Amino acid sequence: MNMAREGTAQIMDEHKRIALVAHDNRKEALVEWCDENKHTLKRHFLLGTGTTAKLIAEATGLPVKGFKSGPLGGDQQIGARIAQGEIDMLIFFWDPLEAQPHDPDVKALLRIAVVYDIPVANNRATADFLISSQYMNNEYEHEVLDYNKVLEDRIKDFSK
Repeated sequence: MNMAREGTAQIMDEHKRIALVAHDNRKEALVEWCDENKHTLKRHFLLGTGTTAKLIAEATGLPVKGFKSGPLGGDQQIGARIAQGEIDMLIFFWDPLEAQPHDPDVKALLRIAVVYDIPVANNRATADFLISSQYMNNEYEHEVLDYNKVLEDRIKDFSK
């Protein structure tokens, strides 16, 4: 198969739009991480799902735009904003040991983050690496694959 990997250059501003999401058993850990890193996070625009956004705002004093709870559509709201180019980074402390009633939404959110090539942290170690990256407070140019082109190429290859 000949799948051209053509993409579009995207530039993340020095002020990132960061989505903050956590499952119930990981909310406290995310709130603690945000509090420990509020000096860096205050330079950025923060968004979060339901209770997570509220808890972070209360604990840190940082403004966090809240969406619906994850199971009530918050994960999908965040995913839609990623697809619209309105979110640059996803910090999602998920609980790998407990099945979630909205697991399909979680999987869709993670998939859309990969499609649009945004950094994703699913645990504290990765979040620490991201926040300490040289790109955190600087512009970052990356290429987002044109999946429409990829799909067109696949259709052409299968038609042969």
